[in-house]
Amino acid sequence: MIIGLDIGTSSTKAVAFDLEGQVLATHSISYPILNPLEGYYEQDPEVIYRACIDSVARVMTELQDHDKVLHPMCISVSSAMHGLIAVDKSGKPLTNCIIWADRRSEEIAIGLKATEKGRLLYQQTGTPIHPMSLLCKLIWIRSHDEKVFFQSHKFIGIKEFLFYRLFGVYLVDHSIASATGLFDLHQLAWSDVALNVAGISVEQLSTPVPVDHITRLLDPDIAASMHIPEGTLFVIGGSDGCLANLGVGAVKPGVASVTVGTSGAIRVTSPLPNPEQKQRLFSYLLRPNEYIIGGAVNNGGILRSWFRDTFLDEPIEKIQDKDADTLLNEMIDSIDPGSEGLIFLPYLTGERAPHWNSNAKGVYFGIQLQHTKAHFARAMMEGMLFVIYSVGIALEENTGPIHKIYASGGLARSHNLVQMLADIFNKPVFIKNTVESSAWGAALIGMEALGIELKEPITKADNAEQLYRPNAKNHAVYVRNFEQFQRLYNKLEDEF
Repeated sequence: MIIGLDIGTSSTKAVAFDLEGQVLATHSISYPILNPLEGYYEQDPEVIYRACIDSVARVMTELQDHDKVLHPMCISVSSAMHGLIAVDKSGKPLTNCIIWADRRSEEIAIGLKATEKGRLLYQQTGTPIHPMSLLCKLIWIRSHDEKVFFQSHKFIGIKEFLFYRLFGVYLVDHSIASATGLFDLHQLAWSDVALNVAGISVEQLSTPVPVDHITRLLDPDIAASMHIPEGTLFVIGGSDGCLANLGVGAVKPGVASVTVGTSGAIRVTSPLPNPEQKQRLFSYLLRPNEYIIGGAVNNGGILRSWFRDTFLDEPIEKIQDKDADTLLNEMIDSIDPGSEGLIFLPYLTGERAPHWNSNAKGVYFGIQLQHTKAHFARAMMEGMLFVIYSVGIALEENTGPIHKIYASGGLARSHNLVQMLADIFNKPVFIKNTVESSAWGAALIGMEALGIELKEPITKADNAEQLYRPNAKNHAVYVRNFEQFQRLYNKLEDEF
């Protein structure tokens, strides 16, 4: 078996797969997002490191409890992008991990994006100029925290932090590197232009390696804490977004992957990078001649959590004998598509694609007396998917028509949300037997690194799909609301 270790924003999950993609065991460990100041979003790298060790250990324990003793052929790693940790010469963190949602460098991003150098950097790196990127975060630290900036030995992401602890070397896979805003997609090396703008040297960054790079764990104490043999192979893997495409099989023209976890994204695979003039999309590298083109949105599952925790907690405890998610789904299903004209702009944490506007705010529009809490719930979900739809439109303009969509992440467990996705896009949406797409994508890279040849289709699970067909009548309703949704954003952009 192979373990896919998926380091996400809200949790780290270890998933043991057999070589046909069946899940043998899984364990997830959650952790908080820290919000010390308005616009600051961080996580404790030590907490995430511990979650990586413990989630693998729990999976190994579960396997030993229920089956003969199995040892992983390798552990392959997926992780979220855009995290920044400053570390000293001993590898000790000088900062928390500043995550993708952080907005402290928004003024820097706005100023740089409008310049000729900003446009050059976008074309060279494929990463939009935005507070999420390491480039903008580094400029902010240099300007606002000189002590940390000049004490820093390396500037790294969370996977690099894990690998340094395990192996004592600073490595970054091409996939994660290509999302930093510092990496030249065309040269597969750190960009001299970006380093100059950031004010750092190449020695302050990790060594870029391909996603199938293998390292052997030789530390007996760490191996024991993970319940794996000393000498276990680790494959560096890639970013969660790129691996989600691989994991669901969205690697052919016209096939898109939509992932909604805490945030969300829609992506397609292309043989070429595709930085566009409007700077709406990212181009991230997976493997040679295999680029993931798309856009990430800030406000995915975090919206459901916000609505549930803010508006449903009290009534459930006093009246309903149901959990909050069940009640929320029933409320959404009780309202017709279009929410009787109620429209929600879902920008509670600013926005990335397609507008890349960290100042964007959430708005309910069109409220009338007939609108109930259930209308607000459904409009909230429709607004979440309208943003993904707007990125999908930009994708089709640049990479060609999308014929079908594979959905994964928490989204794939919500039947009403998947049907809504199919209706809004007016395209068929498929759900794989396992929704652990990033972890399975990492496992596939692990197999590739070990030289294991896979037959077509990739897995038995590949054939076990749920299909959601679009409803043309619902699509027509959504198109009318979406057109107003777009006009509202354009009219309110200056007010944000």
